[in-house]
Order: sequence, then C-alpha cells, then structure tokens
Amino acid sequence: MTVMEPGGDAPLGSVAMIPGVRALVETVLLSARDGELCFRTVARPLGGGQHPDACARSLAGPGVGLLHSTSWRFAEGGIVLTYVGLPDPDEAAQVQPVLDLPAVRGADPLTPSPPVVRQVDVAAHACRHLAFLRHTDPQVAGTVAGAAEVWDLIDVFTPAVAGLLPMESR
Repeated sequence: MTVMEPGGDAPLGSVAMIPGVRALVETVLLSARDGELCFRTVARPLGGGQHPDACARSLAGPGVGLLHSTSWRFAEGGIVLTYVGLPDPDEAAQVQPVLDLPAVRGADPLTPSPPVVRQVDVAAHACRHLAFLRHTDPQVAGTVAGAAEVWDLIDVFTPAVAGLLPMESR
C-alpha cells in the first residue's frame, strides 16, 4: 500500500485502494415537469477499476448537459458517491418533486453525519450546491442556457456549499 503524507503531490488516483470497501455511485437527475423541479435517482455499485465519473455518466445517459459530484455519505456498510445531472434525458421516467428542505446534519460537532438521509434530502442538497455553483463556477454557469427552465427552478434554493452550518448552529 502506498502511504502519503498530507498534501503529497502524487497524481490523483494513485493512492492504493483499500480492499473490501464498497462504493455505490448515485446520480440525481433533475427535470422541470409542469413548472415543478423534480428528480429521480439512479444508482449502481462502482465496478472494479471504474472511475466514479464514468459510472455517473453511464447512469445519467446521453443528453445530460451537466454532471457534478455533490456529496458522499456512509450507508449500508459502504460509501455512496452522489452526482447531480441535468436535464434528465428521460422525460417519461417516474420522478418526485424536489422539496426545499433544511439541511440534515448530525446531532453534534463530532458526529456530523445525520442518522437518516432520505433521497429527497440528497436532491435538496444537490440543488443548494448547484445554486451556489451557478454563481461561482464558470463551467456550471455555462450550462444554464441549455436547461433554462430547470435552472430557474433551482434558483429558488438558497445557495450553499457542502457542510455549511445554519446560522443558529454557529
């Protein structure tokens, strides 16, 4: 196993993998349906040697204009890597509304993971993340014209970065 000091300069992906760690890649696909922001989630285990980006692209399918890694969490004995994609290329797929829910978090500063993370929480987090990136990341901002209705609905969400604690927690 390769051991690196923090801040090392080995190329990305060159650190040895830890045997037995399972990873699931999920892609939250956003769409506008009848004036409402909706989502569906597709997921599968990450294949040996497969890059998570490639897995997320495959899950999203052709026609997605933006794919962005938004979060990770521990679930069911493994790591879940979450991506968000838009617009959802499958207009006939079953979807559910994205709700502007408050961020979920753990009970105290030394337990940051919430006890339960629902898919609607993951979708809301992805939308807050995209609302932030729309104004700070030129690549993300460049995709707005290709999915204007979806982006208009994302604008309802308060822009936030991952791990941002609400004011009452500080």
